[in-house]
Amino acid sequence: MSGWRHHGGSALDRNTPLAMTVDGQTVHGFAGDTVASALLASGQRILGRSFKTHRPRGLWGYGAEEPNALFDLCDGERHTPNARATTEALRDGLVLASVNTTPRATHDRLALLDTLNRFLPAGFYYKTFMRFGWMRWEPMIRKLAGLGTVDPSYHPPADTPCINAHCDLLVIGAGPAGLAAARAGARRGLSVWLVDDGDALGGSLRWRGGEIDGAPWTDFARDTRRAVEAAGGRVLTRTTLWGAFDHRSFTAWERRAKHTDRLYLVRARETVLAAGALERPLWCANNDLPGVMSAEAALHYLALYGAVAGREIVVATGNDASYPVAASLAAVDCAVHLVDARRETPPAPDGVQLTRGTEVIKALGRRHVTGVALRSGQRLDCDTLCVSGGYTPSVHLHCQAGGKLDWHEGIDALIPRPGTAPLRTAGAANGCLGLDLALATGHAAGGGTDAAPTATTPAPTPSAVFRPRPDTPGRVWIDPQNDVTLKDVGLAAREGYQSVEHLKRYTTLGMATDQGRSSNFAGLAAMSALTGRSIPETGTTTYRPPFAPVPLGVIGGRRRGELFNPLKRLTLEPQHRTHGARFREYGGWSRPAVYGEGDEHDLAQAEIRTARTHCALIDASPLGKLHVIGPDAGQLLDYCNYRRMSSLSPGMSRYGFMLGESGVVYDDGVVLRLTENHFVVSASSSHVAGVQLMLEEARQDRFDPSRVFIHDLTHHSTTLSVTGPCARAVVAQTGIDLPELPHMGVGETRFNAFTLQVARVSFTGDTCFELSIPNAGAASLHAALSAAASEHGGNWIGLEALLILRAEKGFVLIGKDTDGNTQPHDLGWAAPRAQRQDEYLGKRSLFSEAAADPARRTLVGLQVGDTEPPLATGAHLLDTDGTRRSLGFVTSSAYSPTLERPIALAQLERGHARIGQTVTVFHLDTLRHATVTPACAFDPEGARLHA
Repeated sequence: MSGWRHHGGSALDRNTPLAMTVDGQTVHGFAGDTVASALLASGQRILGRSFKTHRPRGLWGYGAEEPNALFDLCDGERHTPNARATTEALRDGLVLASVNTTPRATHDRLALLDTLNRFLPAGFYYKTFMRFGWMRWEPMIRKLAGLGTVDPSYHPPADTPCINAHCDLLVIGAGPAGLAAARAGARRGLSVWLVDDGDALGGSLRWRGGEIDGAPWTDFARDTRRAVEAAGGRVLTRTTLWGAFDHRSFTAWERRAKHTDRLYLVRARETVLAAGALERPLWCANNDLPGVMSAEAALHYLALYGAVAGREIVVATGNDASYPVAASLAAVDCAVHLVDARRETPPAPDGVQLTRGTEVIKALGRRHVTGVALRSGQRLDCDTLCVSGGYTPSVHLHCQAGGKLDWHEGIDALIPRPGTAPLRTAGAANGCLGLDLALATGHAAGGGTDAAPTATTPAPTPSAVFRPRPDTPGRVWIDPQNDVTLKDVGLAAREGYQSVEHLKRYTTLGMATDQGRSSNFAGLAAMSALTGRSIPETGTTTYRPPFAPVPLGVIGGRRRGELFNPLKRLTLEPQHRTHGARFREYGGWSRPAVYGEGDEHDLAQAEIRTARTHCALIDASPLGKLHVIGPDAGQLLDYCNYRRMSSLSPGMSRYGFMLGESGVVYDDGVVLRLTENHFVVSASSSHVAGVQLMLEEARQDRFDPSRVFIHDLTHHSTTLSVTGPCARAVVAQTGIDLPELPHMGVGETRFNAFTLQVARVSFTGDTCFELSIPNAGAASLHAALSAAASEHGGNWIGLEALLILRAEKGFVLIGKDTDGNTQPHDLGWAAPRAQRQDEYLGKRSLFSEAAADPARRTLVGLQVGDTEPPLATGAHLLDTDGTRRSLGFVTSSAYSPTLERPIALAQLERGHARIGQTVTVFHLDTLRHATVTPACAFDPEGARLHA
């Protein structure tokens, strides 16, 4: 018989029985149980399957380090894939399904894969799936990939608030070191936040017990809580601090009843990391069998939940910490055999048989543990093997904060290097094992100036050092979830993947959902032994947030839909609705798509004809209005633009591009120079925030911030465009005294009592006046323009018509007619690259080998027969010789009522050189032919712009 329950369990409320369903079977427990403790007490051994070979897996740990016991969890309407049984509280009615199993963990048809293990070594996928073509293998691999299953019909409620907070002292971990640090900080008068992921304060004290200052540890924990709260601080349990970020900021996830979780963003002047240490496994053959578990976990479940790991138990260790485990198990009538690798040990606890000077070399059994083999040749029958291979300090958050590590010979582990991160480390997280050391270092880290709390603990016997031995016969698991064995590490070393980061990616070591908590040290130690280097020389992998899995719904919180990206609205939206506008989202703005009733395509076509023959009115208010002011404004814009802007004369504007560091076009727009030191950047509607950030970054990094300022006034004024042959007459009829402006000129006039900015810029290729007025005067300007336009046969047009008018002229829309490789010379703007000698953003990338490749894709037009349908946007362009190699793709396509034929824009390899040639257009197994033309299909001379 395996796991069972005895009468103890300090965390349980036995008056409240609960039940859950696991793979269709009912499992009983009590309030206070975790899913893992209830499963352990029920006697279930096989809780999951390994990722690659589907070997049976049982319970190993008691926290976020658990690699095996993962389930898809349903709790009412809530669905959580890959929920860790060790961190999920038992709730009545839970429904759990084991992951990566067909159909369930105890009977998995894919367990046959384990018989093929010799053909599935590390990196086999790199070598195997290149044969016969990747597309042959991909469908099968996708069916086998992954662990849990996402329910696409489940939408987490947007109810997780994000709380911004600050404190004087943040203490991470409420074990003995964290409690001592928090008490010391509170006594200094600091506001202290004490954060722990357990259900209650105490950490390992909850299951190991102990006395502090001559009293039960619970008194010390109670007094610490009172001191923290009296000083204005907070104590948060069931709260995982999962990320350390810049500027001393940390993120924490508080798990609350009825799924009312909270996300905290905490900034602290001082931080103490007291996250404890994780118990290591032992690396013997078959160490992945169900029934092999952490000795510390066995004590945890026994003391808190009364859940006993087995009846006949072998405890394999090399340190004193396992002796209380053996004693506690023996006290509940388990047959316990303690196997200590050391020759000099403490005496055997009462009721425990002790064997010294040997170690377990193999776990025996097929589906679960039935015995162990010792190096001495002895065989012991058992149903459970509890192991302790030492302790690894939990340094994740120290490293996330930029900290470095040092090697500690005494505990055979890496510990935080002082002064390399903006936090202090105490207790087991700093390699200080033992209650007395934890209290002393925690008190010091909290800034305590009085006497530290004390505990009387016996002097420990030196611990044995366990390392994976590459010559161990049989299969030894380093990473049980991802099926990485000691032989896989050896293979990686032989094949040259000796860098830690290469080892990680070649073998998937440490890439499981436990983030390598139980496997990283073993991998480093094995590679160290195989390459003859020390562990510090071998190095460590990079630690990244989150420290433990956090639901995306918690991270997203209420930031979804309009709460994440609020839909911006036009000042004149009510007026547009009176004209029959149909609104749609464009670049984050709610804007008119078309006006009127009927078919949308037909309405847009009619609007285009009106714009070309009479005039059209457009609400262009979303165009950016970033005012750049100061003596260095011109120099800032020169650096951030592909075209020089400081040479503009006041009262003129210039079209240009902003590039990223890769030389790729980020945005296009017009820069207006109002006065000598005052410019306005008219960015694309969807890029205003991004352009402002680029300008601000350059301002702060390269310029004197006191000599140039950036103000976003996009929402402070309304811009209405009047375009078409009758545009000038329409504006004049409103009574506006138009200044004499050339094309691209900028001036000011008055409308009613408001200043009106007039710009001669066009997005349609026709004569155009952009009129910008403060929002207070927008309604009256709208009314005046509407009345005047109607007398000249004009009307308002929406974005659908405007986009086709733009495509007729070959005007690019960034992100639609460009992609992540498009540079300015691909769009026909090569002159600045050849002429400018000064430095500007993205310049270096424009002169790279790739940028000079004559085979780059360039913007061109495509023409098909007048009676043919328009080409499909996104269709691929091929050579006419039948070669199925994509030369580019169609970016924009529509029917032009102006030209009475389809038009299209495309990105085409060597496009300018192919003008006049024919290309094949491939879409959904249909082939068509098109002639390559210049991008501008309407009024290529630009005569209408200057009318």
